[in-house]
Amino acid sequence: MHPILIELGQFSVKTYGFFIAIGFLAGISLALKEAKRLNYDHQFILDIAFYMILGAIVGSRLFYVATHLSYYRTNPLDVFKVWQGGLTFFGGFILAMLISIWMIKKRNLSIWKTCDIFAPSLAIGVMFGRIGCFFAGCCYGTHCELPWAVTFTNPHSLAQLNVALHPTQLYSAAGACITFLVLYGLRKKKSFDGQLTLLWILLYSGFRSIVELFRGDVRGDLLFEKFPASQVLAWALIAFALVMLFVLKAKSKKS
Repeated sequence: MHPILIELGQFSVKTYGFFIAIGFLAGISLALKEAKRLNYDHQFILDIAFYMILGAIVGSRLFYVATHLSYYRTNPLDVFKVWQGGLTFFGGFILAMLISIWMIKKRNLSIWKTCDIFAPSLAIGVMFGRIGCFFAGCCYGTHCELPWAVTFTNPHSLAQLNVALHPTQLYSAAGACITFLVLYGLRKKKSFDGQLTLLWILLYSGFRSIVELFRGDVRGDLLFEKFPASQVLAWALIAFALVMLFVLKAKSKKS
């Protein structure tokens, strides 16, 4: 739609980056508010958030490269050209979570309790991020003849131009909004630590696996010569979340 939010001579602000920043600030504010309610260390929340964003950037790039090896084998220097695009949410999420778990364990704090503080923030961050994707044109959909189809015409857009497409970015944003409302509503009623985190994984992966059916962009090398890596990973995370919800609920009843 409108990839460039502000352009003044050589200076420009990308709409995608603007919404990513808004999502990050909204997520941090929400996490700090929840930490205050739970009497949790504010500074530690800020520390984790800082390293999470670094991990998300590096992880999202590494995952993208790993799923596009057929291209990067012949163009190795392009690995460092982040400004040309090429970030995958799942990769960023995994590395950010690993860093967070390491930091939490180092402080001898509860991993599940801490992650629950961030769960609604992740949902709100994804929502703003996908709105940014819509304006940038990345993560676009397949051809669509439904009334809500969108047509990208801006030459700076990353989407296929002048063709009616599924607004998959908005589908994802709507899923993230629903996820946020569910998690925010349950945060005071959860029955065990980890419930919000696992529900976020379940809902995000569930919505993602559905939206993947309508994606039209190239998402890298296929697994089993049929499925994008992100689709397979979404299914794996759904299974993981379901199993862990059952395990943690059973443990909470015993204790």
